[in-house]
Amino acid sequence: MTEIATRPAIPIRRGALRGLRVVEVGFAAAGPLVGKYLANFGAEVIRLESRLAADVFRTTYPPFKDGIVEPDRAGMFAFYNDGKRSATLNLKHPKGAALARALIRTADVFVESFTPGTVARLGLGAEELRSDHPGLIVLSSCNQGQTGPHAFHPGYGSQLSALAGFVQLLGEPDSTPVLLYGPYIDYVAVGYGAIAVLAALERRKRTGAGCTIDLSQYEAGLQFLTPTILEFAANGRIPGRAGNADAVAAPHGVYRCRGADRWVALSVWNDAEWRALRDVTGIDGPATTAGRRAARAQLDERIGAWTGVRDRDEVVTILRRKGLRAAPVLSISELFSDAQLAHRAMWPAVTHPTIGEMHLMAPPFRLSATPSVQERPGPRVGADNDHVFGEILGLSLEERRTLERDGVFQ
Repeated sequence: MTEIATRPAIPIRRGALRGLRVVEVGFAAAGPLVGKYLANFGAEVIRLESRLAADVFRTTYPPFKDGIVEPDRAGMFAFYNDGKRSATLNLKHPKGAALARALIRTADVFVESFTPGTVARLGLGAEELRSDHPGLIVLSSCNQGQTGPHAFHPGYGSQLSALAGFVQLLGEPDSTPVLLYGPYIDYVAVGYGAIAVLAALERRKRTGAGCTIDLSQYEAGLQFLTPTILEFAANGRIPGRAGNADAVAAPHGVYRCRGADRWVALSVWNDAEWRALRDVTGIDGPATTAGRRAARAQLDERIGAWTGVRDRDEVVTILRRKGLRAAPVLSISELFSDAQLAHRAMWPAVTHPTIGEMHLMAPPFRLSATPSVQERPGPRVGADNDHVFGEILGLSLEERRTLERDGVFQ
């Protein structure tokens, strides 16, 4: 611990959110990813964390540098928390909670993503914080919202996908439902969280008042199921599993190509497109969409026979020349060499002090005048303690040493 921060100097933040300060306590993806996007556009985002109860992205989820499971070797954390600062506090220590409140009083936004009531028990509840700081915007993001009979039910993304109805729709009709890959709804909720924060900031410009945002990840996921919800509401029909079949397009599926694990996705949306496919492949089938849906299995088999003896990229080229909607099924490694993503600068390269060279992920939208900036990977644990407690809160070196000795900075 020194009089000034030992971390290399951070350039003045630039971007649409320059001058905004966000304090964040949370774990995994749903809350912290909101902070990432705010940081990418210029906000100073300070992540408060504890060595006594580290984020699961620091301790549990691979990859870890050289396979060594240590908080500062966690690729997942470095990837999802770029552009942020890290300060350590033991929030269960009275002095730790007091320092957190003091820091939040300097902030515009406070983001938390714990089970309802968790931060309130630490003295960081929205009502208490906003009584000290009426202009503060508080975002609470959790599984099922802050209120209701199921608000305290435990779960991760897989459980939310099941609750929201996604899982019931995935798989073949005569087979078991299929879990979505990863915490899908967590990432859906992140977008709504960022939108809500920006809306609250705009309102504060006009009124001077902050607000509390109660974000239910469960309800965020429902927004992506509108067609099936409307089908039930309007017609009383409960949509079920249909494999790769589509209610409109036929054929509609993923077809094996020549080589190991090579596939192409194809959808045919009208009779004109079907005639184009028939002409280029020689595959015969019903002339009408209804007939093709009824003959799904036979058509899939015929298309698979045609694609199976051809190279994937050759298939895509042939079909696209006829104006058909076809795309290669890319592997994860291919995403890093995809020409479109490279053109859009999707994978900025940075150097992490422990992990070394790595790529970050840019936001999926570009602002012409104030583009996003990804220059720093997620920070090491406590990398910015001196800046946060010394420069922002004004604690002397001796005060910080005493707090360190008392376990406040754990």
